[in-house]
Amino acid sequence: MQLEAALPVGADPRRHARALAEVREAALAGTTLPSAPRAVIGASWQRMRRLGLDPDRGSPSSALTPDQLETRRRGSGLAAVLPVLRGGLISLAEQAAHIMAVVDADGRVLWRDGSTAVRRRADGLGFIEGVDWHERAAGTNAIGTALVARHPVQVYSAEHYVSNQHDWTCAAAPLHDPRDGRLLGVIDLSGPASTVHPTTLALVDTVAKLAEANLRTTHLSELERLRGLATPLLAKVKGRAVIADPHGWIAASAGLVPVGRIALPNDAAPGRTWLPAYGECLLEPLPGGWLVRFTEGEDAPPTRVVLDLRSSRESTLRVSGAAGTWSHRLSPRHAEMLYVLARHREGRSASELSRDLFGDAGRTVTVRAEMSRMRRHFGGFLLARPYRFGDDVEVVVERPSDGEVLPHSVAPAVRD
Repeated sequence: MQLEAALPVGADPRRHARALAEVREAALAGTTLPSAPRAVIGASWQRMRRLGLDPDRGSPSSALTPDQLETRRRGSGLAAVLPVLRGGLISLAEQAAHIMAVVDADGRVLWRDGSTAVRRRADGLGFIEGVDWHERAAGTNAIGTALVARHPVQVYSAEHYVSNQHDWTCAAAPLHDPRDGRLLGVIDLSGPASTVHPTTLALVDTVAKLAEANLRTTHLSELERLRGLATPLLAKVKGRAVIADPHGWIAASAGLVPVGRIALPNDAAPGRTWLPAYGECLLEPLPGGWLVRFTEGEDAPPTRVVLDLRSSRESTLRVSGAAGTWSHRLSPRHAEMLYVLARHREGRSASELSRDLFGDAGRTVTVRAEMSRMRRHFGGFLLARPYRFGDDVEVVVERPSDGEVLPHSVAPAVRD
């Protein structure tokens, strides 16, 4: 995706800030806008109005206690990449009068480093470690809006919904766990509005990608260690079986066409379970993963599929049938595709899905690859030619209470 800087190339920062202030005032007053805000900002302002957020104060929340903050840090999954983030951004933050913030998926500021003078200014704003800086508390801002939009965001001056942030500029990029696609949080650079620069967003996004690459390398090393345990163990197993890590990534397999990953249930536990693509299985715990034995016999087809989209943080698929019930956390892309198919029970061709997701009918290679992955995991209820849910499967979509489905999505079929 192309990154969109908050300050247009060649624009005068002060004049642009005044123009943004006029647009925001008109939006709050409900009068004709002198110009349209950027799409990501306009969508966020609409969310803030639906929430009834105070445009002057936001919804201030108390900071975490030191013990609560330390617990969050340990459980965030971000501590492992903190050296990469600091190495990529701290020196720049200090030189450019910025501060770097590392924020978890709930919007809580876990770490904050950088310019001492700017940190003191941030203290006065309430932007401190342990505070909630999600949109629901702080309004439109790079951190909270990147958490919702799931892509890098830069926010400048009066693009901030809450007026006491208009003297600031910030750029944030989300961090995802490469093992399961889970949103871990965001990395942010913030500073006085006078320090705005169009390259800041690209830098933050690059450092976020370096951190994700570091996590990916660590994961591959963990899989390699599990593979050393798997090879002699599988030699003793009769029938089809795989050894997988807790996220379903396969270290080794026997009697099964090689696949990179199987979709394990969210609540995987030792004993018998049921997977839509494989039927009844037996899970046995191993150090760092699972031994999954596939029992022989026909798999009873699913009869009910529930697409749970109530949470803005993650989407879940629950599948029920005569053989049992199974649930699995969905990636944002797979949630979008299943939502579109739920709205079009008659089915969609690859080109139609491409237009639904990207606004371009020509990206069929990407669509076919993603559908192939889903059909491998969710066998029994996803059909092809056209792509659709099986006719005998009941499909239920659980929507959020505010009515905004998949707020991070920019897919035309979702936003329409």
